[in-house]
Amino acid sequence: MTTPLQNDRLLRALRRQPVDVTPVWLMRQAGRYLPEYRATRARAGDFMRLCQTPELACEVTLQPLARFPLDAAILFSDILTVPDAMGLGLSFSEGEGPRFARPVRSARDIEQLSVPDPEVELRYVMDAVRLIRRELNGQVPLIGFAGSPWTLATYMVEGASSKDYAQVKGLLYDQPKALHRLLEVTTQAVIAYLNAQLAAGAQALMVFDTWGGVLTPRAYREFSLAYLARIVADLAHKTGDERAPVILFTKGGGAWLEAIAATGCEAVGIDWMVELGEARRRIGDQVAVQGNLDPAVLYAAPDHIRQQVTEVLTDFGPGPGHVFNLGHGVQPGVNPEHVRVLVEAVHELSKPYHSGVGR
Repeated sequence: MTTPLQNDRLLRALRRQPVDVTPVWLMRQAGRYLPEYRATRARAGDFMRLCQTPELACEVTLQPLARFPLDAAILFSDILTVPDAMGLGLSFSEGEGPRFARPVRSARDIEQLSVPDPEVELRYVMDAVRLIRRELNGQVPLIGFAGSPWTLATYMVEGASSKDYAQVKGLLYDQPKALHRLLEVTTQAVIAYLNAQLAAGAQALMVFDTWGGVLTPRAYREFSLAYLARIVADLAHKTGDERAPVILFTKGGGAWLEAIAATGCEAVGIDWMVELGEARRRIGDQVAVQGNLDPAVLYAAPDHIRQQVTEVLTDFGPGPGHVFNLGHGVQPGVNPEHVRVLVEAVHELSKPYHSGVGR
């Protein structure tokens, strides 16, 4: 665990320290767009077995790093491993996404939930973190992650993906105390889970609040943001002698950037619905900013990808505090060579924005 990092751009940028070029990693950088990922998943038999087999999770985590000069690895897992460990019975089916056999629909259901032990019910995730750190051997930092309490709660109550969030929003407005009890236990579980990832070797953390943007401003502050702030406050935050940076990402959260930045996190993830320059003007003196290329740009020709990379870099401007990423994850139908064009373009085209910084 003490192997020195050969490439610490990501950690430096998250701490708003000088870098030689803008670091880049991509949400869902390990995934279905890679033929080697599809082969490993086929070998695993199903998605859950892929997640629950540390050797296979390590293999797919490292696959994009073998192809592209990325500045970070992110643990291959799923945000729903936490509610699965609470006994909800998670399964995945092709074309339908995640589904819980036992969704949480009543106050009684909620009272029966307990916080899983990360080194027991989620031991396979911690074993994967330890194995990935060993295999990385200091090449780049490893990012651990979890879903936000609100996002986990949406799946736990709905039982699957949803378009209208009727069940969970019904709970929010009809039984807010019951929803707060659910968010409380889920928050405790996420804190324990992320602290265990830190102990196992994660060097930065990201919390995905995928469905925070479906809430009203008042409901967002009460049912999502308050719990995100709790997580940031209660994390161990240690990797060696330095605090492990935390990135908070609320998809559709552009209206609340200042509030997210005020939680104490090191970086705020930005989707493609907000201009990066605007985000920097609003919060860039407090925290780093991560984002925010539209994932659909990767369907375009290489010249157009380079042009869009230029626009994002120009929008942020010179100086530290930017981690280049997509505004959401890589889509399954993307040509892997287009990802290479993106990553190489970020490194090449960002150099002038960091002039005078040596390695």
